[in-house]
Amino acid sequence: MRLLIVEDDPRLGAMLVRGLRERAYAVDLVVDGDEALRRAALDEYDVVVLDYMLPGRDGIAVTHALRARGLHTPILMLTARDAIADRIAGLDAGADDYLVKPFAFDELVARLRALSRRGRVVLPTTITLGELTIDTRAQRVTKRGSRLPLTAKEYSLLEFLARHRGALVSRADITAHVWDDNHDPMSNTLEVYINRLRRKIDDAEGLSYIQTRRGAGYMLDAPAASLPDSTP
Repeated sequence: MRLLIVEDDPRLGAMLVRGLRERAYAVDLVVDGDEALRRAALDEYDVVVLDYMLPGRDGIAVTHALRARGLHTPILMLTARDAIADRIAGLDAGADDYLVKPFAFDELVARLRALSRRGRVVLPTTITLGELTIDTRAQRVTKRGSRLPLTAKEYSLLEFLARHRGALVSRADITAHVWDDNHDPMSNTLEVYINRLRRKIDDAEGLSYIQTRRGAGYMLDAPAASLPDSTP
């Protein structure tokens, strides 16, 4: 999942970026409303985490501007202002959720998960593909009941592909959601991580969960041999 964090407090911003990247999120950080609008127009984000009080345009103005542009990306507003009127103003402007500072980091992550599931369709918290089970709440992957030792980035890549199981996903779409702006689009990083995933999730028989369509992208689904036998 790729997030845009809009926070002008350097300490809080750095803490959010560090903590969220450790949880396998791709994160971009900006410090004012104008830059937030520019980045939201250039890149596709799964959730925007937006501070209420910002230099220049505040969070309410940014939210109004994003919604006026037809952008429906979920917005989680952060604020030290806990008056009911302030919460109503944020929600009425078009924010999807509201979290008062100081907050528990685990609660922030839980709200992000809820917003990402809400999206256009309700997304499941458990995805099963053949012998693989992906628990998106715990960010845990098991195969035949045994946990697979995936890194945070390997997990993020697998979950994104699993959300689109059976569909061809372009290289550009994958990198836009799994990596942030520090990623070099000309590098072979994606191919390296695809190969790492294959080594960890595939069986020795040579059947792979991840299919490559050269020049087009990747598709993840259960190998035919791992599907239940439907022969009468």
